[in-house]
Amino acid sequence: MTVRFVLNGKAVEIEHVDPHVTLLQWLRESGLTGTKEGCAEGECGACAVALKSADAHGNPCYTPINSCLVALPSMHGEELVSVEGVAAPSGELHPVQRGMVERAGSQCGYCTPGFVVSLFCEYYRPGRDGYDPESISGNLCRCTGYRPIADVARALPKPEPTDPVLVQLSKPRAPKASLEYAADGGEFVRPTSLTGLFDAWAKRPNAVLLGGGTDLVVYANQRYDRFASLIALDAVPELRSFEHSPTEITLGSGLSLSHVEQLLHGAGLHVPLLEQLWPLFSSRLIRNRATLGGNLGTASPIGDSPPALLALDAELSLASESGVRRLPLREFFVGYRKTALGGRELIAAVHIPVQSPRIQRFYKVSKRVMDDISTVAGAFALDLSGEQRVERLQIAFGGVAATPVRALAVEQLAVGRTWNQQTCEQLAAELVTLGSPMTDHRGSAEYRRAMLGKLLQKFFAETSSLAEAAQ
Repeated sequence: MTVRFVLNGKAVEIEHVDPHVTLLQWLRESGLTGTKEGCAEGECGACAVALKSADAHGNPCYTPINSCLVALPSMHGEELVSVEGVAAPSGELHPVQRGMVERAGSQCGYCTPGFVVSLFCEYYRPGRDGYDPESISGNLCRCTGYRPIADVARALPKPEPTDPVLVQLSKPRAPKASLEYAADGGEFVRPTSLTGLFDAWAKRPNAVLLGGGTDLVVYANQRYDRFASLIALDAVPELRSFEHSPTEITLGSGLSLSHVEQLLHGAGLHVPLLEQLWPLFSSRLIRNRATLGGNLGTASPIGDSPPALLALDAELSLASESGVRRLPLREFFVGYRKTALGGRELIAAVHIPVQSPRIQRFYKVSKRVMDDISTVAGAFALDLSGEQRVERLQIAFGGVAATPVRALAVEQLAVGRTWNQQTCEQLAAELVTLGSPMTDHRGSAEYRRAMLGKLLQKFFAETSSLAEAAQ
């Protein structure tokens, strides 16, 4: 089958291209070299392209994505704009491009195309009102030229209703199409239902599932991993559900993290641990593709979402051909990069109790504050009685063991104790025995172990005054 999509207003048809080839590689090999390769792992944004899509509430928009992390067949049926398509066909500069020129937003120029694309998407963001710093959070400028670029973002005018790009954007998008594509010994399959997914998987028992690709495509780029069959999950509606009841929130495993954030906000659902997690979870460019299912399914001990979800006492729906079963997340990780998933079973949804502890904090210890891999991550959720005694304390960590861990023994020890400095010190001393930290280039085992108690102490320092104020 042929891969078809629209690029810069022109129809493209592709055959006989290895399914592991990324959109970035294909663009550059096709002569569209304005899109740059800086890192091939989604950290620099030099490869950003705009994907015609819709936000979580159905409003048409352009979504910036890292083309280095997109397998080319994933674009089947999509509409894209690369930096070459930002200006008008007549050659007239787009307002974003004019802003970059007039405000000296380009220095060496290598990162400029990625910034222009991200700002292009921001320009057409539905309901835009003011400057969103995260609109360019996934774009790296090594010349430290952020101030003039941010000035461009702050000064963006509103698009005119007759703007040809806005008119094109408002036209309905075709639903995601199914695809079976094979070339150079590799196969890419995109089913459009859960039943179709399991049918495709049964025919290809060794296939690898592909969510947002923000992890798997890095392996293809940098380790040259190759897979006989890839089954993409992005067109399966059953994995993109969002529901909430008086007792729990259900998040489909295939929702992008950006959509999860928008859906929770739109529904007025306040989950502090997740709200604190999002800005520290890589960048908006990554979160536009990454999924909770993928982040949990990789079972990385330093994944960002597991500690937060563990501290929220989340559960998973695991789906297979024989049905769906529920499993507490704390029972899901069974070893280093190993999970409780059975044969041809996948994460279908994440369930979060609505009645989570009231006081919540997420901390990430890393070399950089933003867009970095954690050395240690800690999540805390606390409920206190009127006498400032611990009714519930839920604690989870990443980066201190072969799996993300829940500090169940310490939680039990805390119940009934007065939330004061003495209790904090006693619990911190108990946390020293948790996990089996390792030494690597991000931190020593001793440092990681010390962080367990230090993060608890930070949590106490930040929340003890809140507890007193609540009396």
